[in-house]
Amino acid sequence: VGNGAGTRGELVTDLLVFGFLCSRDNSNFHSELKALGQELPGRPEVDHDDELQTDGNRLSHFHGGRREADSESQEELIQHIASQLALIGDEMEHKIQASVVHQLSTQLRDSSLTPEGRRHCLAATLGEVMQTCPADVEQEKAVLIMTMLLARKVADHTPRLFRVVYDTVVDFINQNLLTYVRDLVRN
Repeated sequence: VGNGAGTRGELVTDLLVFGFLCSRDNSNFHSELKALGQELPGRPEVDHDDELQTDGNRLSHFHGGRREADSESQEELIQHIASQLALIGDEMEHKIQASVVHQLSTQLRDSSLTPEGRRHCLAATLGEVMQTCPADVEQEKAVLIMTMLLARKVADHTPRLFRVVYDTVVDFINQNLLTYVRDLVRN
């Protein structure tokens, strides 16, 4: 996996974004998400035919046999956090206009953009949508949620950009919100 698999803290970001994106059954990028799930170390397969657990989450089937209990519990915690952030995101999603998603999709299609250029496009779009965020949501949490919402909306709008937007979002979060993400998992 490209961005984020280098250190444990960055892997947390991969798993958080992956979990957030998995929170939607009706996405146009299901096959791309499933392929990514097979690449991430220790991630459950993405198969929306799995059983629903009593808490509403899907039963996870892990690759690679048995894993360490603390690693599994950390992944479960990250999945729980991602699910909670996705619920908040569902309430904020209407604040992101289709024109903004289309514009970001168009920018990310430019194959001459460097990773830094893609992060810059994301940051500029994020600055625009952050103006519509409710004031009662903590700033870093709002940035994290809106970043992942943009990823979900762009990937849903243009599934072939899934990997580009995923890598860009993970990279952006690792550069700008990694301490916040680590604190979310610790607390």
